[in-house]
Amino acid sequence: MSDMGFLTARLRRGDMSATEKMWQISWSFVFWLCCIACVGFAMLYSAAHGSWTPWALPQIARFGVGLGILVVVALIDIRLIMRYAYAFYFMVVILLVIVDVKGVIGGGAQRWLDLGVINLQPSELMKAGIVLALARYFQGVSLEDIGNPLVLAIPLALVGVPFALILLQPDLGTAGVVLMGATVMMFLAGVRIWKFIGLGIAGLAAIPIAWSMLHEYQQNRVLTFLNPERDPLGAGYHILQSKIALGSGGLFGKGFMQGTQSHLNFLPERQTDFIFTMLAEEMGMVGALALIALYVIIMIYGFAIAFRARHQFGRLLAAGITSTLFFYFFINMAMVMGLIPVVGVPLPLISYGGTALFNLMFCAGLLMNVWVHRDVQMAARGGFSDL
Repeated sequence: MSDMGFLTARLRRGDMSATEKMWQISWSFVFWLCCIACVGFAMLYSAAHGSWTPWALPQIARFGVGLGILVVVALIDIRLIMRYAYAFYFMVVILLVIVDVKGVIGGGAQRWLDLGVINLQPSELMKAGIVLALARYFQGVSLEDIGNPLVLAIPLALVGVPFALILLQPDLGTAGVVLMGATVMMFLAGVRIWKFIGLGIAGLAAIPIAWSMLHEYQQNRVLTFLNPERDPLGAGYHILQSKIALGSGGLFGKGFMQGTQSHLNFLPERQTDFIFTMLAEEMGMVGALALIALYVIIMIYGFAIAFRARHQFGRLLAAGITSTLFFYFFINMAMVMGLIPVVGVPLPLISYGGTALFNLMFCAGLLMNVWVHRDVQMAARGGFSDL
């Protein structure tokens, strides 16, 4: 057997050494992640009026830890990840229950667990948890089986339980990301489109019930989205200031650290939810499009990895993670532009935050894991086997 044939056989068996796996990691993908993160560091430095504290320096340290998480996750045998996918999912569900019972309240929502060194937000971890669980479930499930409504009952429950728990916090933005990412995965797994249409019609019929269950501030957000001028100094203040900042940036922006809306404190939460608005004000449309281009490059890598994987688990895992990343930045950007109601979804690698950053780097590690183990032969086991 030639050296190339021997290497191919080892790749399929998945018995590579850690050093060989390190060489298999797509370091160009990691480079583009670092480019996006550097944009975030610069924006956080600007948000603090030219200071590394309190946001930029901690974010740099967290990103360094996140790179370590990425590499470690990328080197784990993908068969172990598939085996313990349900365990990770159920662990996060338990954390969500704990949050709803005794979580830390902040900004009117109960979303965090105080671990001393960091406030953990389990709903962020569920973005990875639901992708892992669904990829594990649909591994090896045939198209004929997917057509059986009873077979779909389990993945619907896997999505429905965390979705409900996240809504209770309340965190409509994260719940939406989880739901949309799961929908894409089930579509890619082979669920017929007419079933999604049926669920969509049922969802529209349930709008009056859902409206009555929303908190008053959530109802105000929807009403403000429909008519931002209805309360310009109250519920509509944030989005109106965001639109002013976006428009004032023009083509090339006002210059780094020269944004008036952000630095004169007209722009709310400039280090988290509205950081894209600050970037557009300072760097203009050109800077905003450059950041979007960086995200598109990451998405191209993600879907290319999904197409290259030879096993269903890897394909669904990579496609699910990439879709979730898309919803991350799409919802944040659409929110600050006034295209959707204001929801608390951070901009990936740009917004300040601990759990969101670590979860994103964990997801990037899973993406690299699929790439490293793209040729591994995996047993076609679906459902809840091997639990």
